Amino acid sequence: MFVDKATVRAYAGRGGNGAVSFRHEIYVDKGGPDGGDGGKGGDIIFIADRNANTLVDFRYQPELKAKPGRPGAKRNRHGKRGDDLEVKVPVGTSVYNGDEQLIDLVEDEQKITVARGGDGGFGNAHFTSSTRQTPRVAEKGEPGDEFELRLELKLIADVGLLGLPNAGKSTFVSVVTNAKPEIADYAFTTLTPHLGVADIDNTSLLIADIPGIIEGAADGKGLGVEFLRHVERTGVLLHLIDAYSNDVAADYKTIRAELESYGRELSKRPEIVAITKVEGLDDEMVADILSQIQTVVPNKTPLFAISSQAHTGLTELLRELRSAVDVNKAEEDAVEAETGSQNPVYTLDTPELAWKVVKTKDGIFHVTGHKIEKFARRTDFEDYHGRQRLRDIMKKMGISHELVRKGAKQNSEIKYGRYPHTMHLTEQDD
Repeated sequence: MFVDKATVRAYAGRGGNGAVSFRHEIYVDKGGPDGGDGGKGGDIIFIADRNANTLVDFRYQPELKAKPGRPGAKRNRHGKRGDDLEVKVPVGTSVYNGDEQLIDLVEDEQKITVARGGDGGFGNAHFTSSTRQTPRVAEKGEPGDEFELRLELKLIADVGLLGLPNAGKSTFVSVVTNAKPEIADYAFTTLTPHLGVADIDNTSLLIADIPGIIEGAADGKGLGVEFLRHVERTGVLLHLIDAYSNDVAADYKTIRAELESYGRELSKRPEIVAITKVEGLDDEMVADILSQIQTVVPNKTPLFAISSQAHTGLTELLRELRSAVDVNKAEEDAVEAETGSQNPVYTLDTPELAWKVVKTKDGIFHVTGHKIEKFARRTDFEDYHGRQRLRDIMKKMGISHELVRKGAKQNSEIKYGRYPHTMHLTEQDD
């Protein structure tokens, strides 16, 4: 089953908790702290795989979960790192988090970490200093990233076929490549894109057979944009027109209008036009049809007359396609070398943003900022020593001063970022 869109929920592994432990051995008086750190949670990693060609697996596995890190233990034993979850996706997969495109996976074995595991918490051995010999505080492991990701597969091919339904695209692909699409004498025989490899002069072309486009496709009519987007990654467009159409010029203009309406510069892609099914027409009729198309195509657009069934004109057409693909590739390489532009790469590294304190109408103080939220996530709010450590950090960062300046009292409630942790500014503990 060909599936080119999927939504998955990614859960990276939670970090392991640090341990609170003190060395207890015979003949060793007042052993020091020896609680180990927790292990980091596992990441979720997408890997582009040229042998995959559909996103159907995500329909049956809509949740991806990496392993959590193990907790630390006594004798300074650190917890084991959680196993990463590596997921193979087809080459040509775009990954989105909401409306933000994270990355295009356009090369075989290309990797991207889409959800990062939480860091493990420090054990109490980490907090030993000359003035603090017996720390009783340990950190909790951070939660891993959680994202709802949208995946879209766009075929990567040298040549993308365009044309109205029943223009002869599938027959052409079945003859010149190794693909075996369904072929019949009615519209919309092709309901899913097909890829095939055409051999020509000791080289090859990867050709994508796109389902037929109708007027209004860019607005969602017919198969609409569900398949127009598969043309986005093709280097050259081959526009096939049925020679038996009542108005070949109108057919051409219909497809061109849809490309322009769809946008993404598809209408500016290099194009070759061929009329199909000419095996039953004489040379004069073929010349007349080509002259009709000549009046509407841009200047210097190559025109061909072919018959897939009779294998007429196919070799010449494939050679022209090979040449156009090579020229287009050379131009793209030159632009990339000049501008230094490359495929966008998304990383999960977040800058340490400045903190901010906001008092809400209900009297709660919200503290936000990458660094302080990270400390809050790793604090065990059930433990007095953990809460006191967080207060010390807030004092060093200047957050406590800002809280007081904005009216915070001893029993004022403080929340950190989007996490459901609350703490009072100060407290009286026994």
